[in-house]
Amino acid sequence: MSEITQGSSFAGAAARPLLGEAARRRLEGVLIPVTALLVGLLLFGLFIALNGKSPEEFYYLVYRGGFGTWFSLQNTMTRAAPLLLTALCVALPAQLGLVVIGGEGAFVLGGLAAAVVGPLFGFAPGWVAIGLMALAGICAGGTWIGLVGAMRHYRGINETISSLLMAYIAIALMHHFVEGPLKDPASLNKPSTVPLGPDMRVGEIPGMDVHWGFAVGILACLLAGFVLSRTTFGFSARIAGGNARAAAVQGLPVGRLILAFTAAAGAAAGLAGMIQVAAVQGSANASLAAGYGYTGILIAFLARQNPVAIIPMALLIGGIDAAGGFIQRRMDLPDATVLVLQGILFVAILVSETLSGRLLPSRNAKG
Repeated sequence: MSEITQGSSFAGAAARPLLGEAARRRLEGVLIPVTALLVGLLLFGLFIALNGKSPEEFYYLVYRGGFGTWFSLQNTMTRAAPLLLTALCVALPAQLGLVVIGGEGAFVLGGLAAAVVGPLFGFAPGWVAIGLMALAGICAGGTWIGLVGAMRHYRGINETISSLLMAYIAIALMHHFVEGPLKDPASLNKPSTVPLGPDMRVGEIPGMDVHWGFAVGILACLLAGFVLSRTTFGFSARIAGGNARAAAVQGLPVGRLILAFTAAAGAAAGLAGMIQVAAVQGSANASLAAGYGYTGILIAFLARQNPVAIIPMALLIGGIDAAGGFIQRRMDLPDATVLVLQGILFVAILVSETLSGRLLPSRNAKG
């Protein structure tokens, strides 16, 4: 009996450090991005002060323009809608240790595919056409980033470089088709595809001036978080991301995981492009390449690749974007000021990654 008691005590003592380590990691997952965010805002405040402007006024205007009124909050949610999905394009492959930064390419191709498919089914009910447009955007984006995963798995090509290069190729293809074979003859000053009919447009959430793309993005982030944390598929991805070689030795299908997660990432960005065309622009044109895919990189890193944490980070960056024009008018600052802020935040979050495992002492650390 005493041996059993001693064994139970030993097991409990062995388990406590593991629980402490898990809690430490969760706390670090919050503290590190928050610290990086505060440091980035402080550095940008110094930048504003050196330009003879008031940092306090700038941040107050960001609050007023992005979150201070119901109108500005709805504007923020509208701007955050595509960012939720393009951030997933970075966060999902990151579970496997992959750094995919070419979501902009999947975004523009998804929007282009939707703009092509929509008019082909103008005879169908609106909800059918919208569904087919969404499917086209998902397939286009998923195939594009899935190719990045295939090159990484079969040929060992670095996914960061290949995804970035493929983004430029996708943007060039979009310009070629929009300004050439798919150009609407009626679009003179700004080459565009044939406008979508009213029945093919994604509507607004009842009672709000926010299109349904925002709800779709929220749902996608929550679904991704559930899959990663509550399913064997997500668990396998995390194991492979920790050590791909050891995962392969244990029999996990690392190659299939790479293909599946990169395709899912591209599908999210492609869906974002479709929503941008069907809910905002009404056709595909050069405005599709507005940098949503690149902003998604910042959001994913701020969220530390956590799909659920992407939601507040996308709202934050969306609010900063929404306040850009307001700040320009009130403080006489150029449009690029907001981009400078985003750049400083991105550098701060990259530097903060060096604090991982060091910010809080572990119970297992030896003094």
